[in-house]
Amino acid sequence: MFILGIFVTIVIAGWSAMRHGDLRHFYIFGFAAIFGFIGFLDDFEKVVHHRNLGLTAAQKFVLQLVAAVAFLSLMRYEGLLTPNLYIPFAQTHLVMSWPVYLIFAAFVIVGTVNAVNITDGIDGLAASVTVPVGVFFAAVAAWWPGLEQLGVYCGALVGGLLGFLVYNFHPAKVFMGDTGSLFLGGTVAALAFAYDMPLILVLVGFVYICETMSDILQVGYFKLTHGKRLFKMAPLHHHFELCGWSEVKLVAVFTAVSALGCLLAALGVMDRYHF
Repeated sequence: MFILGIFVTIVIAGWSAMRHGDLRHFYIFGFAAIFGFIGFLDDFEKVVHHRNLGLTAAQKFVLQLVAAVAFLSLMRYEGLLTPNLYIPFAQTHLVMSWPVYLIFAAFVIVGTVNAVNITDGIDGLAASVTVPVGVFFAAVAAWWPGLEQLGVYCGALVGGLLGFLVYNFHPAKVFMGDTGSLFLGGTVAALAFAYDMPLILVLVGFVYICETMSDILQVGYFKLTHGKRLFKMAPLHHHFELCGWSEVKLVAVFTAVSALGCLLAALGVMDRYHF
């Protein structure tokens, strides 16, 4: 639902700039759509072929890594990517060699995509948490000159998710599946690199990171202690569910945390344009 809505919106609202060769928003969409297609293959295996696990972890990792490398290569070719790692708040850059930066970037993208995928565990959670992220990137596009097409994409993202939430909020009537969650993960990761500030994902993606780390810590602790659990259940949203939180409360709190992280991110990059 929201993938189609985003596509139609960026074509209509971004048509004028597209005619003049500015296709950045289309690069973002194309990259996210590739990840959405990987998710579709996974959903297809589960629903049609009744394979509960879908694609294997190795298959998904290889496909995602290839997509990440292709996107980064395109962005570098178009001159939209630099190996200078921007440090929020410090208003400085860490200069890296291209090979090191591309390896770093590829794994950040794959990690981000899967973190968003893990967050999609209860009604409305992944979409709600991602709305503030889209608002943050849209606000930055409005503040910094020359990023209008990225702003168009972010506006379409927020509108698409809000429309989707009408049907996805608890009790959900529709679900995004891996098709939607991997598309969202691809979008968030691609936007961070399109704005040339991937480290901002630590703040805007704080909820995604917490969800992923809870999963990693749970598995690691379980193996180290031979059966003990750090959380009642992982990822983190299931832990709070078992603590008695309703799905509505959980989504509201996690979305508020996401919004706070985005606000801190805005403060961290406020002076970048002047820098």
